[in-house]
Amino acid sequence: MIDKTTHYIQQDPEAAEVYKSLEEIGEELPTGSPRFVLLSYPLKSSDGRTQVPYMLLYYLPSACNDQMKMMYAGAKELMRSTSGVGRVIDITSLEDLEELQEEFDNKQ
Repeated sequence: MIDKTTHYIQQDPEAAEVYKSLEEIGEELPTGSPRFVLLSYPLKSSDGRTQVPYMLLYYLPSACNDQMKMMYAGAKELMRSTSGVGRVIDITSLEDLEELQEEFDNKQ
C-alpha cells in the first residue's frame, strides 16, 4: 500500500505476508483502496514442467477516490521495475481475481 502522508510504498500491516491461494488474497483486499500484490504462483507448462512466474497484481477498485487512483497509477511502473516482475495484471474487482484463478487452473 502507499502511505498517504509520506507516499512511501509499504506492506499493509494488517495483511498476511504469505497467502496460499488467490481466494485468500481476495478476502484481504479492501473494497475502497488500491493495492499492489506481489504474486508467485506455480503453473504447469504444456510440456509438464512446473513454472513459478513472479507477477504483480495491480488492484484498482472503482470505488476508490481519484486521489488514490492517481497516486497508485503514478507508482505502478516504479513498483513493476523495482520488484522485477515478469507480468503486471490489472484487476478492478474480486471477479477479476476469480477469472485469474480460472486462467491459472486452465494452464494446469
